[in-house]
Amino acid sequence: MISPMNFHMPTDEEMPTAFAQGEAAVMAVFHAVAAQVAALAQQLAKQGAVLQEWQARLAKSSHNSSQPPSSEGYGTVKRTASLRQAGDKSNGGQPGHEGQTLMAVEHPERTVTHAVSMCAHCQASLQGIEVRGYEERQVCDLPAIRIDVTAHRAEIKVCPACGKLSKGTFPAAVTHAVHYGPTVHTWASSCTHYHPIPVERTTEICADLVQHRMSEATVLKASEHLDTCMAPSTEAVKGLWRDAEVLHVDESGLRVRGTLHWLHGACTERLTSYEVHAKRGHEAMEAAGMLGPFRGTAVHDHWQPYLTYDECAHALCTAHHLRALRCIDTQYRQAWANDMAALLVESKAAVAATPAPAMRLSPPELLAFATRYDAVVQAGCAANPVPVPTTAGAEKKRGRPPQPPPVNLLIRLRDFKGHVLACMADFRVPFDNNQGERDIRMVKLKQKVSGGFRTLEGAQRFGRIRGYLSTARQQAKNVFEAIRDALEGNPFIPSPAMQ
Repeated sequence: MISPMNFHMPTDEEMPTAFAQGEAAVMAVFHAVAAQVAALAQQLAKQGAVLQEWQARLAKSSHNSSQPPSSEGYGTVKRTASLRQAGDKSNGGQPGHEGQTLMAVEHPERTVTHAVSMCAHCQASLQGIEVRGYEERQVCDLPAIRIDVTAHRAEIKVCPACGKLSKGTFPAAVTHAVHYGPTVHTWASSCTHYHPIPVERTTEICADLVQHRMSEATVLKASEHLDTCMAPSTEAVKGLWRDAEVLHVDESGLRVRGTLHWLHGACTERLTSYEVHAKRGHEAMEAAGMLGPFRGTAVHDHWQPYLTYDECAHALCTAHHLRALRCIDTQYRQAWANDMAALLVESKAAVAATPAPAMRLSPPELLAFATRYDAVVQAGCAANPVPVPTTAGAEKKRGRPPQPPPVNLLIRLRDFKGHVLACMADFRVPFDNNQGERDIRMVKLKQKVSGGFRTLEGAQRFGRIRGYLSTARQQAKNVFEAIRDALEGNPFIPSPAMQ
């Protein structure tokens, strides 16, 4: 590294001496200065690249990269920078939206009559006066909830013929002298898995609402029992999404036993399945059985292990690309990024504007978008020329040399063009992977509330139960009823006809 202390310039005494020695001496002085200047230029270029990289890294947020909002901290200034453009629709409910207006009922459960005993004008007594009519107002409220105890008694009789005892048969669900019924377990499982409430707080809610506090062990046991009862549904869902036309896959970090594990999600618009594994890549995907037997189109964020499955088609999330392009446009000031973002948004609009029953854009439209796409990628490559190696003779490092973010994105856009533009060639393929990210988000919310999972078994159980409840909700099934039905031995199992 050259510093001002060791940068040597010829002095006033050295210059006349070089001229006196002839042309060769002058050239030697010039070459020495030129070598120092070249070395200094290389040093400045490296420092500039490092500085730009750090500036871009510090400027990244959830608006222009794949960073989650939770990584921004409380001190970050929030600025509205949505990728969505303002539309023509007004605020509020849109035409055709079903409202939730509270309506009066024809036959209320109870009626309370408020008598009038004195005239409000002259204070005359109205006792015994005939009622001319009523003004009715209805109040909709919840009744007081209390634990309802049912005592099951099995008769015991002595046979007059043989003198032996005979006892009545208890229902199959009545197994202990005193135990909770399925509705209590349904409440507990609903609070801890569908509404991500911690176990201890679930017991507090029960004490406040029904004046009876259950133990934390009861809440955990309810989860274990539900996981066992809904096992047929879990297997059925895996079989259905493996036969789906489009599958959203995503992964995210999860704290289990104080260490980093990974939550893997696979879902469609009507099915959800989760797996928790210590690994993030191919080993975890094989253990979960995610893409091995799948033959449709997998939508993801270009995580490399997904691409190792070549028996299925792939589509890349364009929302990730738009965020990365925004970062390149704002931090690196490269015009091609804005052009590519505009092209991708236009392609989405073209897909939305194509009337049914078409399932892809017309060949001229596909060709026009592909031609523009190639031109933008070429412009990006021209703005990011490949640097010429300057360390001749140095030991070659293993692996691909690191590239700045613009080059990395250009390589992806160039090499995976068909995956990026998949939604134009097949309308079944969505523009983004929002479905997969939304399903992952709810498990992350559970971690944010509870801080993590104490055991791997508990994390895996939560994933299975959460997948069952998410599938039930996506199938328009009442979640509370889905839990209760499973605990009673009739879990909700989606059928292929529902998909």
